[in-house]
Amino acid sequence: MKKRIVITGLGTLNAIANNVPDFAVALQAGACGIGAIELFDTAAFSSQTGGQVKNFIPRDYIPRNFSIKRMSRADMLSFAATLEALRDAGLYPLPEELKEEMGVVIGGGAGGLLEAENFYGDLLKKNGKNAKFSKLSALFCASSADRIAATLGLAGPKSTFMTACSGSATALGYARDLILNGHASIMLAGGVEPMCRITYAAFNALKSVDPETCRPFDKNRAGLSLGEAAAIMVLEPLDTALIRGAKIYGEVLGYGITCDSYHMTAPDEQASGAVRSMQAALKDSGLSLEDIDYINAHGTATPINDVMETKAIKEVFGKRAYSIPVSSTKSMHAHTLGAAGALEGIVSVLALQHDFIPPTINYQESDPQCDLDYVTAGSRKANLRTVLSNSFAFGGNNTTVIFGKYSERGAVNG
Repeated sequence: MKKRIVITGLGTLNAIANNVPDFAVALQAGACGIGAIELFDTAAFSSQTGGQVKNFIPRDYIPRNFSIKRMSRADMLSFAATLEALRDAGLYPLPEELKEEMGVVIGGGAGGLLEAENFYGDLLKKNGKNAKFSKLSALFCASSADRIAATLGLAGPKSTFMTACSGSATALGYARDLILNGHASIMLAGGVEPMCRITYAAFNALKSVDPETCRPFDKNRAGLSLGEAAAIMVLEPLDTALIRGAKIYGEVLGYGITCDSYHMTAPDEQASGAVRSMQAALKDSGLSLEDIDYINAHGTATPINDVMETKAIKEVFGKRAYSIPVSSTKSMHAHTLGAAGALEGIVSVLALQHDFIPPTINYQESDPQCDLDYVTAGSRKANLRTVLSNSFAFGGNNTTVIFGKYSERGAVNG
C-alpha cells in the first residue's frame, strides 16, 4: 500500500483574503476580489481590473528577524504564505532537526518582473543615476523558492516549476512524490504569481482578458481576469503527522500530468490532454469515477477553454458528469497563473474541511455548450469526500490533482 501523504498546514494571500481562515469565509460567501489595479497604470490597456492582493504591508506578515531587503513582491508574498503554513502546521519556529530533510517546490511565472519594470522606469527617469539595483537579484522565477529555502535554512530538495498555469499544481504532485520516494521527510509546496505590466500587457494583447470581470461558463463570457496570489501547503507522511499530533486537513490522493502538443496558447478543442490528465489522476489515486464528489474546474472564462473543459469532464465521467458539481473559483480570486493550481488546491482542501462547494459567481446566462452543474446560485453545503482540481496551462501543460478528506479508516472509498 502506498504511503499516505497528508496536508498539515496552509497559507495564502490572494485577492479575497490575506490568510486561510478569511479565505474560507470569503469562498463560502462568494466574495469577488476583482477590481481596480493599484500596482501600476492600466490606462493603456483594454482592461483596467484584476485580482490584486490588497493591504499587503510586508512587515505585518514577516517578522523583522527576517531580511526582506532583496525580496521581490513575489518573494515576500510567498514567504508570508510559507510562515502562515508553518505556523498552521505547528512547525514555527522550524525545528533544527527537520531542516535537512525539508524541501520546497514552487510553481511560478513572473518572479521579480514588477521590480525589474520599476527599476527600468527609474533608470530612464534618472538617466542611470541612483537607480536601485537591490531588488534585481530577485528577478528570476526561481527566486521565491531560493529565498524560502535560504531564509529558513532548508537543505532538502528545491525546485521551481514554470509550466504556466499548471506550475503549482505540478509542484504539489512532485512534492508528494519526493516524500513517497524518500527524498524528503516533509515538503513546502505551492505557488506564487505577482501582478506585473508585462504579463498584463501580454494577456491584453492576446485579447483573452475580460474588460469587466470574468464569467466562467457563462454564454457571454469574454475572457479571464488576471490575478496575483501566494499559496503554500505543508505535506508530510501520515505517520509523522500523527506522531507529532498535527492537525490534518486532508490527503493528496493522486495526480496526473499530460501535454496537448497542440498550440502555445490555445487548448486542444478535442480535449484529449485534459481527458488524459484526469484519467491519470484517477488511476494514480486508485479511485473510481463514482468516488469524485466535486470538480474545481480550471474555468478561465475564455470561450474555448470552458467548452473544452466541459467536453473533457463529460468524456471522462460519462452520464455521471451531469451529477457532479463543478465550479470555477477564478470568478472570485481571478486567474493567478503560476499560483493557480496551489491556490485552487487550498480551495479544494477548505471545501473538504468545511463541507461546502464554492460557487461560480458572475454567471448570468447559460451556454448550451457548457451544460454541467456549475454551482451558480451561491455556495452549496455538501458532504464531500474527494475533490478533483484541474489546471490546464499555455503550451498544453495539463495537471490534475485529487484531494481527499482525511479518514482514520484509510482509503476514501473504504
